[in-house]
Amino acid sequence: MNAWSAAVRGTGAIRAGIALLAAFAFALSYDALRQMAVAIHIRGLLTYAFPLVIDGFIAIGVGALLMLRTAPTRSRVYVWLLVGAATLTSIWANALHAVRLNQQARNGVGLRLDDVTVGGLSAIAPLALAGAVHLYIVVRRQDVADVAPGSAAVADAPQGAGTSEEPVPDEVSAERLAIARTAPLGRQGRASRRHIEATFRERDLTIGRKEADLLKDLVQAELDAAATAQRPELIATGADAA
Repeated sequence: MNAWSAAVRGTGAIRAGIALLAAFAFALSYDALRQMAVAIHIRGLLTYAFPLVIDGFIAIGVGALLMLRTAPTRSRVYVWLLVGAATLTSIWANALHAVRLNQQARNGVGLRLDDVTVGGLSAIAPLALAGAVHLYIVVRRQDVADVAPGSAAVADAPQGAGTSEEPVPDEVSAERLAIARTAPLGRQGRASRRHIEATFRERDLTIGRKEADLLKDLVQAELDAAATAQRPELIATGADAA
């Protein structure tokens, strides 16, 4: 339990740091985009909404990409194009804002940078925002909190209690298991992870190695059960023939 508690606290601290980073990046980009909204003659309070449309779309789009990681390729490409367009727009607007201000302040006192450097540095904020949102969702989805309590439950269970070694069927959907059943068998007529992965890719579906291994085990368990059920029939047939 101590190791699990430490892992949870560490993950919580990382999530808090990422959220703080995203907030700062959003604030920096928001300031530049709002000034750009004024420059393109957006009126009144609507200038405050302009940055939300661009950077807010980036944050939501990154989350959508992670949710659609197992969706068909066409759907993921479409979302990637939208997120990429929003990110490039934010980078371009931040860079243009910084360069124009830099050109107007060339005669001032203090450190002066060239336009390329100013534009490049100004692009950090929208990139950091997209990266922070991605990191936050990835960290939050980690199964540290799920694996550790299971380990603790095993440690606290009575010594005589047995544990099932069968794979948990509710980790995969029935549709994906049905697709895995259509994959060609490998050597010696056994389920093959590579063939299952290839079958999913042929249907423009993504699959991770962990899920492929689980599907392979489920399909192989079904094959073993079918073979076991056929053995008594074969023995009975052989006895009748004798």
